[in-house]
Amino acid sequence: MARKFFVGGNFKANGSLKSIQAIVDNLNNAKLDPNVEVVISPPSLFLLPTAEKVSNNVKVAAQNVFDKPDGAWTGELTVKMLVDHGIEWVILGHSERRTIFKESSEFIADKTKAALDSGLSVILCIGETLEEREAGRTIDVCCSQLQAVVDKISDWSKVVIAYEPVWAIGTGKVATTEQAQDAHGALRKWLAEKISPEVAEATRILYGGSVNEKNCKDLATQPDIDGFLVGGASLKPAFVDIINANL
Repeated sequence: MARKFFVGGNFKANGSLKSIQAIVDNLNNAKLDPNVEVVISPPSLFLLPTAEKVSNNVKVAAQNVFDKPDGAWTGELTVKMLVDHGIEWVILGHSERRTIFKESSEFIADKTKAALDSGLSVILCIGETLEEREAGRTIDVCCSQLQAVVDKISDWSKVVIAYEPVWAIGTGKVATTEQAQDAHGALRKWLAEKISPEVAEATRILYGGSVNEKNCKDLATQPDIDGFLVGGASLKPAFVDIINANL
């Protein structure tokens, strides 16, 4: 079975009620490729108004979630809160969480398990720094981040992996088509060896890192690139062009 193309938009800590409503209106009124699954992720304060107003088969994701049940966790969102309000997706393991907030791969794996156990779907981010790439450690780093999750979960049917080289996020730099495909192909091979060929074949692996309307079409042609996790460009009208990269 062919993997359904997937495009996620990570708004990060950007936007106002007005600007996000404009993004939602643009998506609601656009002609989107029906063969693409689209998920947008506004800041937590805007999750509910976005979920209430977005249509056109676009889903909404939280940008983070805690791994513990409801309780004395000041400042956190729990999986139960997201499920109660009909939020179906969550982004976990983004490099900004790993580097700025010092989240370990083990902690991200715990959050992934908690999210999946509650019925959420997960966009699981992995990626290497420029120093790690230059040292030839790209696949070792990414697979180590994945291994922490492999150790905690068995069902991968609700996981989408986002390969995001840290050096390409928000920098304007983008991995070449060949670099991206090589990494995706190696990750899929690793999934086949460590989990199963079936999981490797079914799991979607997205590319993220300065994706825009100019480079998305070439990236989308690669056999192991199953879509994109888009940052800054998801705040612009051209996000529609990225969603429609295969048209």
